[in-house]
Amino acid sequence: MKTIAEQLEALRATREAHQKKLGEIAQKSMDESRSFNTAEQEEFDDIEGQIKALDGDIDRLTRLQAVQAKSAVPAAQIVKEHGSANVGGRALDAVQVKNTQKLEKGIEFARYAMCQLKAKGNPELAFRLAEKHYPESERVVNTLKAQAEGADLGNIMKAVVEAGTTLDATFASPLVDYQTFAGDFVEFQRPQSIIGQFGQGGVPGLNPIPFNVRIGGQTSGGSASWVGEGNPKPLTAFDFNAVELRWAKVAAISVLTNELIRFSSPSAERLVRDALAAAVNERLDIDFIDPAKAAVANVSPASITNGATAVASSGSDADAIRNDVKRLWAPFIAARNPPRSAVYLMDSTTALAVSLMQNPLGQSEFPGLTMNGGTFMGVPVIVSDYIPAGVVVLVNARDIWLADDGQVTVDASQEASLQMLDNPTNNSASGTATSMVSMFQTNSTAFRAERYINWQRRRASGVAYLTGVAWGEATDPGAGG
Repeated sequence: MKTIAEQLEALRATREAHQKKLGEIAQKSMDESRSFNTAEQEEFDDIEGQIKALDGDIDRLTRLQAVQAKSAVPAAQIVKEHGSANVGGRALDAVQVKNTQKLEKGIEFARYAMCQLKAKGNPELAFRLAEKHYPESERVVNTLKAQAEGADLGNIMKAVVEAGTTLDATFASPLVDYQTFAGDFVEFQRPQSIIGQFGQGGVPGLNPIPFNVRIGGQTSGGSASWVGEGNPKPLTAFDFNAVELRWAKVAAISVLTNELIRFSSPSAERLVRDALAAAVNERLDIDFIDPAKAAVANVSPASITNGATAVASSGSDADAIRNDVKRLWAPFIAARNPPRSAVYLMDSTTALAVSLMQNPLGQSEFPGLTMNGGTFMGVPVIVSDYIPAGVVVLVNARDIWLADDGQVTVDASQEASLQMLDNPTNNSASGTATSMVSMFQTNSTAFRAERYINWQRRRASGVAYLTGVAWGEATDPGAGG
């Protein structure tokens, strides 16, 4: 006996076939540049009537399905009330009720990291811990099970195995699971960073390219000349260059006390997640925008503002702000660079000060801007706490190349000794005795997060920035609000 869902599926399939037939009839007459003939008119009208009847059946069954859903009894309740007895002629012994709770972004990834941590490198124990504490997180359990059966973490992160399929419960399927919830962590982390806000919420996106590719470019154009009869034609020259974006890696280590890492506390999961995201975000945002950040060969890229045109701010009231904006746009106009994907970058304090400015009528001087972003004079704004004080950047998003692996790898250790410095060296002996801290001795855990990412300014005129910005800080209450 068919269920309502099965009948609805059949009706919708029939309707789709009828709809396709109507299109074929109409297309034939259009291809032949004529009106419907008598047979086509009759067939079209007949099929149209059948579609109307199907729509009525589909509507009635859909309403019936909704009514039955409201009166349905949860499977868990049936099992609880009847145990292994038969209900409606069906045995309930084999009924399995799954927990389908919707977790916050990044929580699943934090659970995976915490199981690895507690297991101290023992894959089998990590799998058992996941089964015990997070049975509803099937992707975590499946991935750790695969590792316990011999799958390598590096392969789970990156490898493509020819013989694997996504339907194999013990081989390639866990690889898909790990990619899914690691991506969940990136999805949580990415929107919080400056780079992650590009391409979101109406903000133009950066120019994505792969790693390790050479991109040819032209740095100057040639010129043509008028030539009189019998005169020699002048030569012209063009300047070209090539840009290559290699792999670059950003990494950070966060240290947490083990007392904070408790399976019984959901807040501990968020703490792990937030600590990892914050560490990666801070480094990315600072180095993406800080004008003082120069490129380090084979290590890190220069910021998009490094070497770009700098313009000194002229004041803090509304008129000065408008003047600053005109001067900020001047390099784009002079280079004939149409920044159709323009975006402003500013710190939250500046955005808040500008959003609070009012004209003499008590109206917002710059509507659309808030401390969280919005628009400024019709251009989208990205706000970050890591933009240097007094700096406002204008960037043409399409003039920034971005190579992003889109994946974060995380490792944890309770046995390592760390140089508790922001400038560690390869030779641990060069660090001071007080800077070396044992994770085991202090009952702490070190989490290391890494992400492969690189960027480069496509052309010099793609970015300009203001310095010495103190917008909205006029001492005279009547000056620009």
